[in-house]
Amino acid sequence: MCKPQFTKWVIFSAFIFWAATALGDEPYRYPEARHGKGELKYVNSIPVLVVQGSPEEIGDQMGVLALKPAFQLVKLADAVVKERGWERIYPLLLKTGNLMVAQFPRDHLKELDAAAKSSSWDRDLLIFANTIPDLRKLGGCSTLFVDAEHSATGGPLFGRNLDWSPVGPLTDYTLVAVYRPEGKRAFASITYPGMVGCFSAINEAGLALADLTVNSAADGSVPLDPAGVPYTLALRRVMEECTTIEEAEKLLRSLRRSTMQNVAICDRKQGAVFEITTKSLAVRRSAAGFCACTNHFRSKELATSMSCDRFAKLETSREIQTFNVAHLSKQLDLVHQGSWTLQTMVFEPASLKLHLAFGKGPATRLPLRAVELADYFAKDR
Repeated sequence: MCKPQFTKWVIFSAFIFWAATALGDEPYRYPEARHGKGELKYVNSIPVLVVQGSPEEIGDQMGVLALKPAFQLVKLADAVVKERGWERIYPLLLKTGNLMVAQFPRDHLKELDAAAKSSSWDRDLLIFANTIPDLRKLGGCSTLFVDAEHSATGGPLFGRNLDWSPVGPLTDYTLVAVYRPEGKRAFASITYPGMVGCFSAINEAGLALADLTVNSAADGSVPLDPAGVPYTLALRRVMEECTTIEEAEKLLRSLRRSTMQNVAICDRKQGAVFEITTKSLAVRRSAAGFCACTNHFRSKELATSMSCDRFAKLETSREIQTFNVAHLSKQLDLVHQGSWTLQTMVFEPASLKLHLAFGKGPATRLPLRAVELADYFAKDR
């Protein structure tokens, strides 16, 4: 049976979500505002933040429009540390992420520094937030790709459940961040404040991806290589630089990889899963128009177990002749993990449309709301 090994939330997550609980029961709402070239507004009840320009400009916009309004959460950190009895270990834990700073892509680090400066969030805390996914396994997720031939939309569909610890009002901070970086491809990241890297995203070329936790591999690889590129930042590079699955594979093979993970990925024509370790990268392609993924490897060279209830349920999708967004959402509901399923999303890569539900889990039971991302990727916006 495939069950992710959920761990206790570490410092960054605890600060945001336990602190948010202390603020009251009202859901957090980002203030709509403009700053420089950036803007945050609500679209179909979904907060959409557009940031653009140089790394420094993007970081400044992110800091002012998303991080700074939530600064009260960070100010409660000392109280949380005392309550949890972390006074002695907190300084060490907070600086752990600095071990990997040398591997940050230069533009991403410039962006992080600018965000820290404009928001007054602690730089070490932001670094920690962007490296802790490499250091600890934070949850378990499910994805399903359906090709155009089996889709009623005329293009492929790519669905994803994000399963993380439901401590505090985590889902209140869901944010669709649309990036338009100078000299790179525009992309949208479904994310949380402080994350520079990507774990669910789609770019202007219709290349979409989602990461999934994996805990074991058969190739004898170490679970962490601190000299590797933090994986969410590697995935952001895929969004900024690639247009197809083949280009993404080439880029990820060229990088020193930090940990083991599945990366479910699709472009406008096909879907696949990259099974990644610090030693290997195996590609598992869609079969007969479908490609499911959960929290284990299935390739001959990397698999340690093929047993997974959620994967088996997703495989029943092959019995459905024609899919629309509602059908895919129903399949994702079969594999929800209760309160752990914080986000459910469906990407339409051909039309650059996002359907997103987030809230008190399971998010699969909440209505999907659409955002036309093509409008935000347009160069003349």
